[in-house]
Amino acid sequence: MRAFRILLLIVLVALAVPYLLAPLYRTGHPVSALMAWHSLKGAPVTRHWVDLPVMSPALPASVVAAEDAHFCKHHGIDWGALHEAIDEAQEGGEVRGASTITQQVAKNLFLAWLPDVVRKLFEFPLALWIDFVLPKQRILELYLNIAELGPSGQFGAEAGADYAFGHSATMLTAREAALLASILPSPVRRSARTPSPGVRRLAGIYMIRAQGVRRCWAENR
Repeated sequence: MRAFRILLLIVLVALAVPYLLAPLYRTGHPVSALMAWHSLKGAPVTRHWVDLPVMSPALPASVVAAEDAHFCKHHGIDWGALHEAIDEAQEGGEVRGASTITQQVAKNLFLAWLPDVVRKLFEFPLALWIDFVLPKQRILELYLNIAELGPSGQFGAEAGADYAFGHSATMLTAREAALLASILPSPVRRSARTPSPGVRRLAGIYMIRAQGVRRCWAENR
């Protein structure tokens, strides 16, 4: 019984740590839990931090258009998209994700070690907390520097751009940015370097959508 209590205490402390760390991530170049896990396994990890203001503006626009169209409006959870995904699943349609960029930051930074079903329980409140304590600009900057963007340990926009196109994320064209956004769900199976017809088709859609994305992340809140 005592061992169980100790174990429970350890788990509770581990789950509380993200709430303490998140406000501190207004600055700095944090490493994600997924990057740390890759390193512990001895897998390659490549990440070079790039501040959001110096990235090609096409990249954040394409990523928001692809991953979280309501990023500028919600407070960490896109309840409308979540309800639509649940309704489609109940009607026998294709099961699709409804994770926001903020939820993915919560997952990648802190919760990647948890099983999917369990992780979701903690991801929702943590995403709300991250949205509360960090400005949109910083949340997007974190995501673009910790997201997996290559098949062999490339994390963040700079490493992904260098692997796919041989140059910096500061120099991405609209098409290249859209290609990177298109591989985000599965950077191991999808390639921006040698894009399949499906990836090219998605990139074309995201290029159009990106033109209509309001740059809310340029504001502090």
